[in-house]
Amino acid sequence: MSIRLKTALKYSPILALALLTIGCGGRTVTPPTTTSPPPPPVSSGPTYTQGVFNASSTFQAKCAVVRTGIDPATNTAFADRAGSILEENHWLRSWSDELYLWYTEIPDQNPAGFTTTNSYFNVLKTNATTATGTPRDQFHFSINSADYQQQVSSGTSSGYGADLAILSSSVPRDIRIAYTEAGSPAALAPASLARGAKILEIDDVDAINGGSQADVDVLNAGLFPSASGETHKFKVQDLGGAIRTFNIISATVTTHPVNLAKTIDIAGGKVGYLHFTTFGTTSAEQELITAFTNFSNQGVTDLVLDLRYNGGGFLAIAGQLGYMIAGAANSQNRVFDNIVFNNKHTVTNPVTGNPLQPTPFYNTSLGFSVASGQALPSLNLNRVFILSTSGTCSASEAVINGLRGVDVEVILVGSTTCGKPYGFFPTDNCGTTYFSIQFRGENDKGFGDYADGFTPANTVPAAGEAIPGCAVSDDFTKLLGDETEAQFATALSYMANGICPVVPKPENTFS
Repeated sequence: MSIRLKTALKYSPILALALLTIGCGGRTVTPPTTTSPPPPPVSSGPTYTQGVFNASSTFQAKCAVVRTGIDPATNTAFADRAGSILEENHWLRSWSDELYLWYTEIPDQNPAGFTTTNSYFNVLKTNATTATGTPRDQFHFSINSADYQQQVSSGTSSGYGADLAILSSSVPRDIRIAYTEAGSPAALAPASLARGAKILEIDDVDAINGGSQADVDVLNAGLFPSASGETHKFKVQDLGGAIRTFNIISATVTTHPVNLAKTIDIAGGKVGYLHFTTFGTTSAEQELITAFTNFSNQGVTDLVLDLRYNGGGFLAIAGQLGYMIAGAANSQNRVFDNIVFNNKHTVTNPVTGNPLQPTPFYNTSLGFSVASGQALPSLNLNRVFILSTSGTCSASEAVINGLRGVDVEVILVGSTTCGKPYGFFPTDNCGTTYFSIQFRGENDKGFGDYADGFTPANTVPAAGEAIPGCAVSDDFTKLLGDETEAQFATALSYMANGICPVVPKPENTFS
């Protein structure tokens, strides 16, 4: 199934010494080396000829480590056969040449020159940049297949249930709690963390000024535990200014994509507020249906959709959300997102083998977490307010683009989105799931050129594709859903008079 997301698991910002990359699911990873690759390992496996590519199926499932048992993705036995890292690398090379959107821009390097699949995969992408100089492909990554399947099927992963906002990644660092999952270790005593809390120390290491590599290693290990049952000591400053210390134990945490849904009364109608955190787990379908059914029953006439930290997920669920906002009158027989592959695949989807067809505004359930074919609720809105940050990405941006394609007015309040009009079909080989850009998305009007993101029209300096709305900093001095929180308050003000109010920049500091 196609997926449009920034990362497959919950996105973790960067915590830097000089620059330390935090990978998917909060694991630290080693940045791609800039030194020459090691000498090719001795192998009697496949040979390399520059510019000549065998079919990827020639090397598929020939694994250095063979898995046994049942593959949870297919409910059949794993297809793995005895092979080698070299054969896995040859599969990556051919697979990328077949499916990568910018396959002609991949430097063709000998697979035998790399001793790990990770190091080879890291170079199988374009080096081109966008109009602003940003790398065009910032979304090339891989994760353990078992972890990916767990997250997608159950919405669970190891951690505390706290989503972090790293306002400053280098010394002096500023690490805040953006929100927590209900019932998670972060939300329950003794942690009882809430939005805006600032992390001061982890395991007695200064989280603000700790400067050595050893300090950074301790901070990463504490911020992003790799397994359940880890105990780490935190010192935090709460939103009200109180400083406290506690131990917190990591656990298997279930993501609730609808983090908050509420309705408020304004002059002339009712406003729905929805904080939606991910399209990337199957439970999102059920939770969105429940939220929009309640909004419809309560007579909501305007919607504030909070996508500030939503890195994306399943494009089909984005199509469902588009319908639930726009309704049949706006979306019937219209395209939500038309996926365009590289020039080798103009008629048939190379992954599914089916004829290429656009993603519609789905008006029924699709079987993610609700039995297929049930009619979806809808609000039939002609406009929607979307709250954004640079963490608003991929499937979230597809909602913005898809709605604009059918002339539903999107008013963007916040900051420029991440800029990912691209997607992929996550592909497992030998226990690793690879995410390599395979298609771009276009709306009903054929527009999909937002590689530098969508940006509120009054943003200074201008960046990305400008759309109506107001530039407002993320406000960590107030809880999400608080009507006085800067972005939500701006949306409500614009709703009333159609102009951007003068909003003081949130200080996000403590007195």
